[in-house]
Amino acid sequence: MSETWWRGAAIYQVYLRSFADGNGDGVGDLTGLRARLPYLSDLGVDAIWLNPWYPSPMADGGYDVADYRDIEPSFGTLAEAEKFIEEAHELGIRIIIDVVPNHSSDQSAWFREALAAGPGSAARERFWFKDEPNDWKSIFGGPAWTQVPDGQWYLHLFAPEQPDFNWTSPEVHQEFHDVLRFWFDRGIDGIRIDSAAVLVKDFDGGDPDGYTDLAEVHDVYRSWRRLSDEYDERLLIGEVWFPDQERFARYLRPDELHTAFNFDFLGSPWSPAALRESIRQTLATHGPLGAPATWVLSNHDVARPVTRYGRADTSWDNGDRRDGAPSDLELGHRRARAAALLAMALPGSVYVYQGEELGLPEVEDIPGELRQDPMWHRSGHTVAGRDGCRVPLPWSGEEAPFGFGTGTSWLPQPEAWRKVTVEAQRADLGSMLNLYRAALRIRREELGDGALTWLDAGDDVLAFTRETGLTCVVNLGPEPVALPSHDAVLLASGPLDAGELPSDTAVWLRTS
Repeated sequence: MSETWWRGAAIYQVYLRSFADGNGDGVGDLTGLRARLPYLSDLGVDAIWLNPWYPSPMADGGYDVADYRDIEPSFGTLAEAEKFIEEAHELGIRIIIDVVPNHSSDQSAWFREALAAGPGSAARERFWFKDEPNDWKSIFGGPAWTQVPDGQWYLHLFAPEQPDFNWTSPEVHQEFHDVLRFWFDRGIDGIRIDSAAVLVKDFDGGDPDGYTDLAEVHDVYRSWRRLSDEYDERLLIGEVWFPDQERFARYLRPDELHTAFNFDFLGSPWSPAALRESIRQTLATHGPLGAPATWVLSNHDVARPVTRYGRADTSWDNGDRRDGAPSDLELGHRRARAAALLAMALPGSVYVYQGEELGLPEVEDIPGELRQDPMWHRSGHTVAGRDGCRVPLPWSGEEAPFGFGTGTSWLPQPEAWRKVTVEAQRADLGSMLNLYRAALRIRREELGDGALTWLDAGDDVLAFTRETGLTCVVNLGPEPVALPSHDAVLLASGPLDAGELPSDTAVWLRTS
């Protein structure tokens, strides 16, 4: 891997509530995660990214933060978090945590103080309180304003339990500088910035989207970059959703963020033209800036690839909306295996969302009374939300909770998951888990950061060679295709057919 560790890293996303339960209460925690660190080391990842682990009422899965300098009691303690960081570092695994700068919890000390202090107070200046709301809508559905007993309204772009910070307040800027130092001083290697583009608000322009990508937001990240540069090799990652690559690229200027999530690639349908263009555009955007690309197939907010790739419409938007379209899971599984080899062969860093390496499908039949995502409740139970990709992992055994813990898991696991536990897949050489283990090992040895050279293999085929001589070929067409000249087959997502690459299959070749 290159000197700057994140440029070619394989980063594993841990959704802590659903990873491993160490105390039997049905909720994942740091005890469970620490016990499973050898699994992640054996898998071959370079870093772990954790979703928010702070004290939270869990109105939005922890993205409603009550205290940025402590650990949610159901997850563990600050001392245990520090021990976890130390143990991960001993295994050569770096740690990235989420920071949520757009909003806090309505149970945070600052917001409670603002409610008590009343209109016109300095405490209210840390948030957006208005005498009259505008017509902005919440990203989770419904109005973006909630009225408090004294008559004023406060802004929440997400759930009412998530009041937005006022980033014109110097106190807000200082607070987050202090939060970053607090965690960097404890050995955290990187920060993932939630909803990075929506911090700054413009109420005067009449724009219903007067909070996305305003110029002043870049001043925030320039100051964060100056702070992170005071430490040794600390990473800033932006959650930035834009179809416009030029706007996306502004966040990657040399004095701003190091990397940003590549939602264009994540959202691409299973189409050779669409994927080729997404890869081409991504590399063209990142190259001039000297920033490494990131490749992401899934996360805690979108439908799992096995389910999405098995639908007639394979774009992420269809998957995320959970519109009830049937999925051919056998087809989805085959494509997800091929997509994994494609993503891992590309230059830059790659993210693996927990359970992706097990080929878990989306759980689409969670009973309504058990769903917890605010999207489900705020939509009047018309949008299923994101719980289906957050179901706790199956580790071992023949029945739930499949080694996740000893108690009933916070979301139910399907019976069929007994076939896809870590234990079951370890013994199966052809399993998704063993494909990921093999791919991550080869990737660490000779892929990661660098350049690629495209090969002409026809309209239905993506083919390119990396500097080490590894060639990746992916057949997205309906018919088998001949393999290019090669010295050896290093890894294939499925069986080859007499020297030909079947449909929806990828292969890594050694070429001269």
